[in-house]
Parts: sequence; structure tokens; C-alpha cells
Amino acid sequence: QTCALPIYPELVQQQAQAHAPHCQARWAQRLAQMSQPTPPALLLLGEQHDAAAHQQWQAQTVQWLAQRQQLAALVLEMAEAGHSTQGLAATANEAQVRQALGWKEELWPWERYRAVVMAAVAAGVPVRGGNLPRSRMRAAMQDEALDRHLPPAALALQRNAIEEGHCGLLPADRVMPMVRIQLARDASMAQVVQQARQEGRTVLLAAGWGHVRRDLGVPTWLPANFNAKVAIAQAG
Repeated sequence: QTCALPIYPELVQQQAQAHAPHCQARWAQRLAQMSQPTPPALLLLGEQHDAAAHQQWQAQTVQWLAQRQQLAALVLEMAEAGHSTQGLAATANEAQVRQALGWKEELWPWERYRAVVMAAVAAGVPVRGGNLPRSRMRAAMQDEALDRHLPPAALALQRNAIEEGHCGLLPADRVMPMVRIQLARDASMAQVVQQARQEGRTVLLAAGWGHVRRDLGVPTWLPANFNAKVAIAQAG
């Protein structure tokens, strides 16, 4: 039974078995290996948003790191930068947590992510929004400087992803503005991650798998010497 394959050359967690006991044990073993001799500054977990097993995997990772006092913060694509549970008690209820994070139910069903978020809160670990605030999206769409961030081949991949995500129906003049939003989202998450960094502990970032790719996503906005590990969950 296989539940993990190398990628980047790190880890792919298979959805169908991600919550099976033998896969949990194998993932715990990989986490222990990552933490030697010191924990990585950042662990990026890439998910498919509608795969429940992926959120279970994230919650298990939060719990494993928190139990060992290794979790500096949980950063989420699912909440906007500027929102945080910092200052809330570990006993805070779900309504208090959602309010602190400015949670948008219409975009991110709370039931899908509650276990991930509340595991961090209960452990006394701050949860921080990482995504680009809606108020900054228009400026990002017009920011041509973002076009020069990625090498041409990687930028072309981002363009293709946007076009395919809209079934080829997006007008040509709308493609680059949408690409810039994706880039600005990655930049925002990278900034929050760096702000949350603590020596000897790991910041955990939960985001869609495209955002955690080393060649396209958040890692491209981090300093070259930033100790980051990537794990991407696959459906199937």
C-alpha cells in the first residue's frame, strides 16, 4: 500500500489513504526526519480544496508539530492577511475564531477547515491569514512589475493555469491581470510566513497546491536561504 511518493524531491500524500493509520505513521516519520537536526522554518502543505482527506492531513500535521512545541504559527490561504487569532485564548470558541480571521463562508466552507484551525487554536498557536486582501486586488491586477517576477517558462505555466481554470473562456486581456492576482497572493503569503517565523520552530502554510510549488508559488518569494519544505496532496 503506497501513500507517499517523492516530489520536488519531497512528498505527495495520496488522498485515498492519507488518513489511514499506516499512512499517518509514515507521515509522522517523515515529519520527524524533517525536524532533524532542527525543524524547517516553513512547511508548505498543498491541498486540493474539495478533498476532505487533505484537510484531515493538515489537521494531523498541526497536532503533531504542536504536541512537540515545534509549531510557530499556522498561515492560511483561506483567510486574508491582517487577520489573526493572536490574543485569543486556547479555549476560544469557533465563532470567536471565525470573527478574528474574518472568515468568508461563501468562499471557504468552515466545516471543511474547522479541524485544522481549531487544532492550532487549542494548542495556543496563532492562526494568521495569508491571502491577499480584497482591497488590494485591483492594484495587483494593474501592477505590471509582477510580470517580471517569474522566468518566462514559469510565467507561461501560470497563464496556462488561469486559462484552463476558466475553460478557455477568459478574454485575452483579462488573463494577465488574473495572473498578477495569483502572484500577489503568493507574495502576500510569503510575507506573512516571514513575519511569523520563530527560531527553532516551524511555520505551517496550508494552501492550494499551485501556491506551494517551488517553481511558481510562495517559495519563489522567499529568500534563497529560507529553510522550507513542501508537501503536496494528490486526489486519487
